[in-house]
Amino acid sequence: MIEWKNLSEKQQTETLTRPFQDETSTVDTQVRAILNDVKERGDTALLAYTRRFDSVNLQSLSVSETEISTALETLDEALKKAIDLAYDQIRTFHQAQWLEPPPIESTRGVTCQVLIRPQQSVGLYVPGGSVPLPSTALMLGIPAQLAGCPETVLMSPPDAEGNIAPAILYIAEKCGIDTVCKLGGAQAIGALAYGTESVPAVNKIFGPGNRYVTAAKQLIAQEGIAAIDMPAGPSEVLVIADKQANPVFVAIDLLSQAEHGPDSQVLLVSDSESLISDTMTEVSRLTQGLERRDIIEKSLQHARYILVDTLQEAIDVSNRYAPEHLILQVDQPRQWLDAIQYAGSIFLGPWAPESAGDYASGTNHVLPTYGSARFTSSLGLTDFQLRSTVQELTREGLQALGSSIMTLASAEGLSAHEQAVALRLKEVDA
Repeated sequence: MIEWKNLSEKQQTETLTRPFQDETSTVDTQVRAILNDVKERGDTALLAYTRRFDSVNLQSLSVSETEISTALETLDEALKKAIDLAYDQIRTFHQAQWLEPPPIESTRGVTCQVLIRPQQSVGLYVPGGSVPLPSTALMLGIPAQLAGCPETVLMSPPDAEGNIAPAILYIAEKCGIDTVCKLGGAQAIGALAYGTESVPAVNKIFGPGNRYVTAAKQLIAQEGIAAIDMPAGPSEVLVIADKQANPVFVAIDLLSQAEHGPDSQVLLVSDSESLISDTMTEVSRLTQGLERRDIIEKSLQHARYILVDTLQEAIDVSNRYAPEHLILQVDQPRQWLDAIQYAGSIFLGPWAPESAGDYASGTNHVLPTYGSARFTSSLGLTDFQLRSTVQELTREGLQALGSSIMTLASAEGLSAHEQAVALRLKEVDA
């Protein structure tokens, strides 16, 4: 347990520092080599990397209609119903984000508006790793579908038999995905950026992944070849709890985030010493019965249990950390919303576990990590859209604005800008 008030400014900063991501330069060098190889050799490189990293000798990267039909026939009915419910929830929430304001007349004769258009081609990366993540397919596929993106390409690593999980293929069908490929890692990001014989190049790439995938996305974005949603890193949660919170609920929320990976981080901030102590006891007890115990124990090495004097101080600590997930297990949690400056997704009260946001509450689980909640938002419908502004001026409208436009242009020394208005006004006066 860490007593916040006893820490110096430097110690406070160190306490809230994320686990160090070492070997960054080495990873970038390795990923750059992979990207260049994919760019040069296309499918040949992709198949070679699949053999090397996934231990699968594929004959084709694309998932066939036959494979999809077979997968859908074998999909567990209970899982299918769960996907259907989550699909409806996520679609409802994201549909409400659609906003295309009507044209406005900013002054007489001057009409301005915003046009909303879908991203024309998008790549959706669904991680595989130790287990497939159909929930990520939902989080990416649904907003792409709602936005009306004409071309969608989904990538997910194959399993040991060279297949993609039936649940992911079912979601791909449900979301109208055009192309599905058995491909993971940095090479998948390279394929989406450069295009190959089997994979069409896209304008924007979405989805979380390991450090190699993240590095690939960042390098591609730096090249300006394709845009990315965000450089998502290791997952994290910060729980703020008061003395009335249930320590079992708090503990399992911490553990549900810790099981994501050994580099995940969990933090508990509370004004109750007994709550922290009880939660630490429950964390130890509950860990013993969880399947991913080894991963959890490694993650818990980065855990922080912080004692503060007040809930306002707890909020201040959270704002300083800028968590991906923020859980408020406190009395009347909604009253603290205005005080929260930075958080990817916020969960209010004892009955809102982070699991709900990961799967079926409706919000998106692709979120800013590693402190980037300070300047990046959670994934949403607008990320799959392009906005263009439009202006239309009548003769009367240009006359109303002309003098101000010319004065500003002259002040900036842009005489052509000034004359573009002056010559038109001269024509009006003629």
